[in-house]
Amino acid sequence: MIHSANPRQAAPGKVLIIVENLPVPFDRRVWQEATALKDAGYEVSVICPTGRDYQAREETIDGIHVYRHPLPFEASGALGYLVEYSAALFHELRLSLKVLRRHGFDVIHACNPPDLIFLVALVHKVLFGKKFIFDQHDINPELFEVKFGRKGFFHKLLQFFEACTFRTADASLATNETLKRRAIEQGGMPKDKVWVVRSFPDLKKFQRTEPDVATRKGRNHLIGYVGIMARQDGVDLLVEVMHQIVNVQGRSDIGCVIIGNGPDYERLQALSASRGLEDYIEFTGYLSGQPMLAKLSACDIGVIPDPSNACNDKLSMNKVFEYMALGLPFVQFDLPQARIDAGEAAHIVSGTEPEDLAQGISELLADEDKRARMSAYGQERAQREFHWSLEKHAMLAAYRDVLPAAGDIPATSNVPVSSQ
Repeated sequence: MIHSANPRQAAPGKVLIIVENLPVPFDRRVWQEATALKDAGYEVSVICPTGRDYQAREETIDGIHVYRHPLPFEASGALGYLVEYSAALFHELRLSLKVLRRHGFDVIHACNPPDLIFLVALVHKVLFGKKFIFDQHDINPELFEVKFGRKGFFHKLLQFFEACTFRTADASLATNETLKRRAIEQGGMPKDKVWVVRSFPDLKKFQRTEPDVATRKGRNHLIGYVGIMARQDGVDLLVEVMHQIVNVQGRSDIGCVIIGNGPDYERLQALSASRGLEDYIEFTGYLSGQPMLAKLSACDIGVIPDPSNACNDKLSMNKVFEYMALGLPFVQFDLPQARIDAGEAAHIVSGTEPEDLAQGISELLADEDKRARMSAYGQERAQREFHWSLEKHAMLAAYRDVLPAAGDIPATSNVPVSSQ
């Protein structure tokens, strides 16, 4: 079915997006979704935490109302998570009532982790008849298993929360087919209530730019990482990879730039210093837009150091799509979903240790022809498949299903809409 714009049509609805683990607009997926909804005529509000560069408690950005709240700290243990999540839920409920009073909303769009935001949605469903869309970014039971190396009571509790989230939801968004099957088979969601919305970057904005050559520090090669820095992300393995390259292999011609932030940021800096790598690894902190693109454009290859485990094996990672969009060949461990997403744009190492990743990096840096083929493949596939304009129509189809009274959704292009 093709939907065309109707300039005389009333706004299709009002949306409240709640995200707990990252601020907006830094969270690229959430901000893309928010702006797509706003462009489609929805009035959009977002509740999120504060971040290093995003401290304003209330502001309007590009017509989107943003409400931020503080968190006491970033948790690392069971008691810490209880405190963090309790504080987040308190602020999310408090701010949701403020948004309801100031702007109103028809649907709550919850982005995990954690799988507790359904409690806020449940209040509004029961008291005010609001709808609920669950946007599953992570799989929290497996994430707990990876972080703490066990299952037990809290693992079962997280499975219960995930099940409650699916049962409360009127529709669900998944980042890949693996998570769509999970929503249907484990979450009990009807097949026609789950839409795949992949986290592709906007190719109009996410392009190679003039490289920040100073980042190379005169070295022959530069490897790069962009993403979150938590224990499950394996950035500590990347530091150990650089230790292998610099201190064990004795190579001084390779540098590394690590872009991003997270709960492990300071620990990783300390680890780098303890290995004597301050001159070889640059930690930039949060970057976005032109500064981030300039750093990545200076790199020869990217790295995905995430280890294979019950969580990472099932996730589609933003950095896979971002490296491919820039034509940046990259090295990774053998992660089943990332292997599917990357295809020939990735150099897969069979081992699981830093030494294996270091060897893979050295091999790829030594093979300029292979890097050129991988770069061309990544960019060609990105141009062919990575169309956020298509992904956002899948999301808008979910909204049309949840809010059928809205009728046709205004669109800026005649793109067929279908559930995936």
